[in-house]
Amino acid sequence: MIHRRQLFLFVLLFGLVACTKTFIPNTDVEDTSENRRVIAFCESYRHAVEERDIATLLKLVSPGYFDNAGNTNSKDDYDYNGLRDFLTKTFVKTTAVRYEIRYRRLTLTESAHIWVDYTYAASFRIPGVKAEEWQHKVSDNRLDLVRDGDSFKIVSGM
Repeated sequence: MIHRRQLFLFVLLFGLVACTKTFIPNTDVEDTSENRRVIAFCESYRHAVEERDIATLLKLVSPGYFDNAGNTNSKDDYDYNGLRDFLTKTFVKTTAVRYEIRYRRLTLTESAHIWVDYTYAASFRIPGVKAEEWQHKVSDNRLDLVRDGDSFKIVSGM
């Protein structure tokens, strides 16, 4: 009787361990090769932001980029050209950036887009009234990606 209980507990425990998902380190994203590719792409975006590398940021963006800033006010919407203008006229003035991301979820949509939901903590130094001021922001965001050959392009969310 004792051996049957031990065997039952062993099988039950083995089943629970076998069904446990593993996650990519420092994320809430299941560890699969495809998810690792998406996260690696997003990390190249994050590094380009920190390095203020405008050329790389523009290479990561789809020519069909469009962002409505998550609201119904069309005055703050911008497309690829608007993003390029922002990066080359405003973002270029940023003197330092620290950009941390915690990836929360990846979703493949019916239209073959990949939504990357994440929480970010950004600290950036910009010219201001009192010489250079540090600003801080913590928020949730979503990058909307599409496949581009063996890689991806950002279509919204920067």
